[in-house]
Amino acid sequence: MDVTRIETDKAPAPAGHYAQATIANGFIFVSGQLPVVAGQGPRSDLSFEDQARLAIGNMLAILAEAGCGPDRIARVTAYIVGVENWPRFNTIYAEMMGDARPARTVVPAPELHHGCLVEVDAIGLLPG
Repeated sequence: MDVTRIETDKAPAPAGHYAQATIANGFIFVSGQLPVVAGQGPRSDLSFEDQARLAIGNMLAILAEAGCGPDRIARVTAYIVGVENWPRFNTIYAEMMGDARPARTVVPAPELHHGCLVEVDAIGLLPG
């Protein structure tokens, strides 16, 4: 079994020693995505809602590069700063995921890298 890296310019390039995502055994594993604009850097200056949209959008763009839509996501983990942001995260997540309802864990965290308020990762199932 081989492990293949996924790269897309529609999401930020890795800032460390990792891939945007890897594919192994029919699954795609997306690394944690912060609210970062590709080529520009972290956007910790944005509202919680806009940071959530950006982080989820980066995750979905990486999945799409591998041919995986929201309906093929098996698992999402979200890290949010401030448990009080949970309802706002849930609303934005539902809007962006549509009818897809993968297994999900939301983890309140005291802080995230670059002062960001949201980070998400995912595991998806490739088509075919």
